[in-house]
This record gives sequence, structure tokens and C-alpha cells, in this order.
Amino acid sequence: MEHAVIDLGGQNHHPAESGTGTSDRPMAGWKMTLHLVAALAVGVVLGGFGVSELRDSRDLRERNAVVALVALPQSANFGGSAAQGSVQLSGQLLLINAGPAPITVREVQAERPGFTVRSTGQPRLLPPGGTGQLLVELRFECSVAIQPEPLSLRLSVETDDRQVREVTHPVALVGSAWERDAQSMCERHAAGTGLVS
Repeated sequence: MEHAVIDLGGQNHHPAESGTGTSDRPMAGWKMTLHLVAALAVGVVLGGFGVSELRDSRDLRERNAVVALVALPQSANFGGSAAQGSVQLSGQLLLINAGPAPITVREVQAERPGFTVRSTGQPRLLPPGGTGQLLVELRFECSVAIQPEPLSLRLSVETDDRQVREVTHPVALVGSAWERDAQSMCERHAAGTGLVS
């Protein structure tokens, strides 16, 4: 029987090369970790920016949708006519934009027994905090007493996001320039025709 002999002197011995084999694996793992951390950081930054942009966009939309409008009757003595116990007057409605964004008041109307109002002028653009007048046509029945409760004006308003909304605003007719001018014309009409208001 022969015994297997291993000759240790016959092998080629080469010095290990630096930077190969097992020493590359920790370096590659470290680089991969750095790439993953960098990608995660970029994702967080971009995600945060995206969320911030969405929040800003939503806040802007909500701000543009706000309508805070004040309407006050002004003079109604820009000409008028009287016939069959009623008077028709041209007047003005003072508008104040108390909201945070520009609005355009497109039209105004209201109706109750003995009184109607509707806008006749062009739409009015109002910047935030701005004021303007809208031309209106008023019709009063001289025989109908003006009610003490406020009149609910319906206003068609276009907001800065180009959405048209209908809002209501109460105005007091009693003691207003509209009531004063209408009563004055009713009295003149009654004196001239024998009608009693």
C-alpha cells in the first residue's frame, strides 16, 4: 500500500495582493451604505419639499376661496321715474372687500314685497381691502312700508381662483339713502298726481 504524500515545497507561493478578495467586501458595503443614506436623505428633502408645496398650494386655494364682503346702500338719486304708485331709481351700492384675495362682484339682486334691486353696471374688481361702487336699479312700491329687518342681498362673486360663488349680505334699508330718496320721490309723485303714499 502506498501512502499519499503531500509535497508542500512544490506549490507556487504568491504574496497576497492588497485590495482584492475579502478586503474589497467591507469597502463595497460601506460605499453601498453611503449611497443608500444619501438617497434616503435626498428622498426626505424632496418629500418634505413636495409636502410643503402641497400645503402651500392648499393654503393658497383656501385663501383665494374666502369671500368677506361688506355692502352698503349709497345715494339713489341718479335719476328715476314714477308710475302707478311705484318709483324706479338708479343708485349705487358701496362694496368693500374685507377678504385676503381679490374678488370681482359680477351682479347683485334682491327682492321682497314692495322692493327689488338689481345691478345694472359692469362687474367690479376689488383688491383686498379695496372699495368700489356698483350701479343698481331700485324699484319701490310707494304704498308698501319698508320692513325693519335687513334686506338679504345676493351677490355673484368671482374669486381669485376663477370660481363663481353666490354670497348673501344683509343691508338695512330703514334709514338708508335708498329709503330716503325713494320716499322723497314717492312724496313728489303723490303730490303731483294726487296719490297717497
